[in-house]
Amino acid sequence: MIGFGPHLMVDGYDANYETLASVEAVTNFLDELPKEIGMTKIMPPYVFKYDGGDKPEDWGVSGFVIIAESHISIHTFPEKGYFSIDIFSCKDFDVDRAIEIIKEYFGTDRLEIKQTERGTEFPRDIRIATSITNAQRNRLI
Repeated sequence: MIGFGPHLMVDGYDANYETLASVEAVTNFLDELPKEIGMTKIMPPYVFKYDGGDKPEDWGVSGFVIIAESHISIHTFPEKGYFSIDIFSCKDFDVDRAIEIIKEYFGTDRLEIKQTERGTEFPRDIRIATSITNAQRNRLI
């Protein structure tokens, strides 16, 4: 098997203002999600509120949690009802379950969902990777 793993990207619209604006709510989301989708949290979530800089309406909450399998991150924009979430993992996970949790937690069905496979040439099994490399070398000879 080759490939590092799935990367789920979710953009949410018309989400719950109070949830998007709350450091506590975003922290709880990042604290619980790994367990819910079969991941291993290796540190507490790091979450902070930012003021929006030159655009005060772009204030929000950002955070991430490092998991043994990679990471989960979120950025919220409460005034716009918007959030973006990335779940990147070196192992498969239940994408449908993750999406349902996100919908329920943030109170919206308006999601833009993208999924891609990362590291498509990453050798998961060294024997298979060696076999592929040898076959490629033999083609070049």
